[in-house]
Amino acid sequence: MKPFHLIPLLFLAACSTTPKLGLRPGQPQSSPATDISAIRHPDIIRAYHVGCYADPNDDLVMHEQHVVYRVEENTRWDFRPGAIGNDFILPRDAAFSPTPVNEAVLAEVNSQRLATAQITDQARRLAAALAQVQTTLQEARTNLQAAATMRTALDDARKRLDALESAQHQQSAASYQATNNPDDAMRP
Repeated sequence: MKPFHLIPLLFLAACSTTPKLGLRPGQPQSSPATDISAIRHPDIIRAYHVGCYADPNDDLVMHEQHVVYRVEENTRWDFRPGAIGNDFILPRDAAFSPTPVNEAVLAEVNSQRLATAQITDQARRLAAALAQVQTTLQEARTNLQAAATMRTALDDARKRLDALESAQHQQSAASYQATNNPDDAMRP
């Protein structure tokens, strides 16, 4: 049995399938005022003048002087904000847009303001307390130095007083011995 009679059935089956939707690239939908050069940067091509030279692959071939063109930089997209054509659109930045009016947002902003005010007040009070502590610490250092000076002076005064007392004690002991010794003349 020859399968040739089945070939037309295959063509019929192939025609009965539903066509799939395919996308074809088309022309960009742009207004006539839009310039493509504002969307993409152009190629940068440089020309180099080359003199006569022998072909490096074949010594039997010589090249006359000619110009060689080289693409230095390929095209690339222009990503500057609002740089389409000559119409510069201000970028959409939160600093330039008005704040949304919403009760929840307003309540949050007010609570943030209150918290900021409280933190600022606490920072001011903390700075004042720190300045007071530094002043007290400086006074304590000064008092400590004065106390050390007074202690040194007191120790010197005690040493002198002890020396004077010991000298006086020795003098009084010597005079006591001199008055308590019997004279030889009065001896029996």
